[in-house]
Amino acid sequence: MKNTKPAIWFPTVRTNTGSDKFTEQLVSALNERGFQAEITWLPHHAEYLPWLVPVPQKPDWANITHVNSWLHPKFYPSQLPIVASVHLCVQDPKYLPYKTIAQKYYHQYWVTPIEKKCFAQADRITAVSQYTAACVERLFDIKAVQPIYNGIDTDIFCDHPQVSKDKNEPFRLLFVGTNSIRKGFDLLPRIMEELGDGFELLYTKSESSAAVVSKNMKAIPYQSPSDLARLYRSVDALIFPSRLEGFGLVVAEAMACGLPVVISDCSSLTELADHGMTGFLCKKDNIDDFVQTIRHLKKHPELCVEVGRKARENAVANFNIDDMVDKYIEIYTSVVA
Repeated sequence: MKNTKPAIWFPTVRTNTGSDKFTEQLVSALNERGFQAEITWLPHHAEYLPWLVPVPQKPDWANITHVNSWLHPKFYPSQLPIVASVHLCVQDPKYLPYKTIAQKYYHQYWVTPIEKKCFAQADRITAVSQYTAACVERLFDIKAVQPIYNGIDTDIFCDHPQVSKDKNEPFRLLFVGTNSIRKGFDLLPRIMEELGDGFELLYTKSESSAAVVSKNMKAIPYQSPSDLARLYRSVDALIFPSRLEGFGLVVAEAMACGLPVVISDCSSLTELADHGMTGFLCKKDNIDDFVQTIRHLKKHPELCVEVGRKARENAVANFNIDDMVDKYIEIYTSVVA
């Protein structure tokens, strides 16, 4: 008799990005609910040199494969339905001005053909935001891409009363992400130079980054989820001037910790926060807008508290891990049936 309970296999390229965290969280949550789910990690070079990586053996128990849309079709098992998730639509024309020549060729001649094959073979396609889903439908001329927001553990990423700070202590900002142009990292030194004394930025430093930073910027090491949650709660605001996000996981995490977020008014980020209510949206690439918003927050600490409280409520209601898992279980169940 055919097993109709979903049992999901995730052949996944390890990229050390938010997509890894998505897969790990989803598999862990599925296991906790009694579903068999397992990741087979492929090395990073499987993304761009797939012919050098052996095809892993699919588990006998699996009846569904869940893949990232960038996974090369070589790694798709035969005779199993496929659920494909899109984490970032790099074909978005709004991203084009910020790409290097190498990125332009890689996305156009390598990633795009792979995704076309993926979408043609997939039984169901999901995307991590409404913006990303709409981009995929428009640019690949397909329909029925289901948006499912990435979920976060709102028990780990939670708010606690912050210890009151001395007036002379710098207003502390935090940036979490790669030091890339897409993330808007190149804007941060200029923003911090404009802010000057009285402001400090903690930022995660990429291993290959050699960026020149301002004197009021300090690099921080890799953070575990619990350490990152404590870090969110220890600062005054998150700054995230990204130019393109598939979702914006760090923004949702910060909001769940009751932290006001200062973010770009572009791509999926506009779905995460309402300006002046649960966060602050600044014009993309507009340094002065970011500077003035942050100065306003420093002058009005009560605003930080109020917006942070509403941000937490918004994150719990819309970006919690349980809702995400519920929606994927519905998809898996319909595919198996």
